[in-house]
Amino acid sequence: MAKKPSNYIGEFEELVLLAILSQGDNAYGVMIHETLEEATERSITIGSLYTTLSRLEEKGLVQSWVGEPTPERGGRAKKHYEVKGSAQLLLKELQAARQKLVNLNGVEVR
Repeated sequence: MAKKPSNYIGEFEELVLLAILSQGDNAYGVMIHETLEEATERSITIGSLYTTLSRLEEKGLVQSWVGEPTPERGGRAKKHYEVKGSAQLLLKELQAARQKLVNLNGVEVR
């Protein structure tokens, strides 16, 4: 039974969700990892990524499945990830809240 989606996520969880969305059907561990490191210009351990992916799945925000084995991976299959609709709504709400805060009293993000 899937857990009810959480209405709170941390910064790294948000970045992981956005990285998954940016990869579309090609969202699997290595691609998500590369996307995150490139976008954040930070070194991210693969372990912290997989821990976060697992937590997002437990929260009901991400679902995963195992694809077909591929020759380039020595016959091993890739685990793919997809952002669920509830997480996309949550991301939109976070973006709107950020924009409201930026708009307060003409705050400029520099």
